[in-house]
Amino acid sequence: MGSKSIPLYRIFWDEEDVKGVAGVIRRGFYWSSGPLVQEFEGKISEFVGRRYGVAFNSGSSALQALLLSYDFEPRSEVIVPSFTFISSVNSVLHAGAVPVFADIEDKYLGLNPDSVAEKITNKTRAILPTHYGGCPCRVDELRELAEDHGLLLLEDSAEALGAEIRSKGKAGSFGDSAIFSFSGNKVLTTGEGGLVITDSDTVRRRLRLIRSHGDLATEEKFSSKTTEAFVTLGCNWRMSDITASVGLSQFRKLDRLVRMRTENAKYLSSKLRTIKGVIPPKMQGDRVNVFQMYTVMLDEEIFDRDALRDYLERNGITCKVYFEPIHRNEFYTAYLRNVELPVTDSVSRRVLTLPMFPGLTRDEMDYMTEKIREYPG
Repeated sequence: MGSKSIPLYRIFWDEEDVKGVAGVIRRGFYWSSGPLVQEFEGKISEFVGRRYGVAFNSGSSALQALLLSYDFEPRSEVIVPSFTFISSVNSVLHAGAVPVFADIEDKYLGLNPDSVAEKITNKTRAILPTHYGGCPCRVDELRELAEDHGLLLLEDSAEALGAEIRSKGKAGSFGDSAIFSFSGNKVLTTGEGGLVITDSDTVRRRLRLIRSHGDLATEEKFSSKTTEAFVTLGCNWRMSDITASVGLSQFRKLDRLVRMRTENAKYLSSKLRTIKGVIPPKMQGDRVNVFQMYTVMLDEEIFDRDALRDYLERNGITCKVYFEPIHRNEFYTAYLRNVELPVTDSVSRRVLTLPMFPGLTRDEMDYMTEKIREYPG
């Protein structure tokens, strides 16, 4: 088998996506916010089972707007994982609150409810769990913990559209509110984009203000004859109708996209299980994992993770470490002290994310397996 070049992800698209964008462009108006944004908001919120959806230009702006919409008192505490993308923590800081790191558990790689319980103080206002790589965390237990202590549960479901805990609900349906990301590597992508879902009309109204300069107007911004009424501080975080057209087209393929990812994950796992020291992600019984990422765990006595990553890169296989623990990042260690997260530290040393996308071929997966098996150590 010769040399190959396999990216970490490759977007699955078809002519329906192209026609949707072309249709918005040809109509000559509503390139910015327009009717397709509202349709997209409705489709996603209905799919998850929430009353409202508010679309944004990225998952990060959606998360930041969500934290801002709850108007935390200064120095309020929000419990977060360290094993997550940086925007999970930055959104807390932008809202004027303090991120408090709790440890994860090593089954689903999400917040451990026992660790979260130990971090709750009289300053705690919310718990912000992440569904790692498209697999639901123990969010049902976190919901009970939040209810017992009168806290908000805000789900960072950026990677988990379509994931669910069977008989209990979809990712994004457990918390008071939740966000999704539609960046390039997500299961449903619009290139960049994000969305908040919530059952609270108050939160929905605040989100709409925050995303459009604090303007009360609800009509399309550039064709409305209504006088602008700026009532609060806001940003330009609107999603465009061009972006929403891609989102709607991709949404119509969501079941297919998830099925293709799942089939690829099953095949790749069946190959990698034969290699000593490589632990594929579990196909969890009650968890519907959408495999937004495919992350293996490595036995440190057999594999030097960073050396394996470099070896695979030299052989044309793009791979990445998701995630480096945030509490070890120099920026945060400057003011976050005495944080002991043993599971987070252990897991983050051993994870390696391999290519996973709908169009990944068996030939490419065989090549990846072969190269890992041939790793000289």
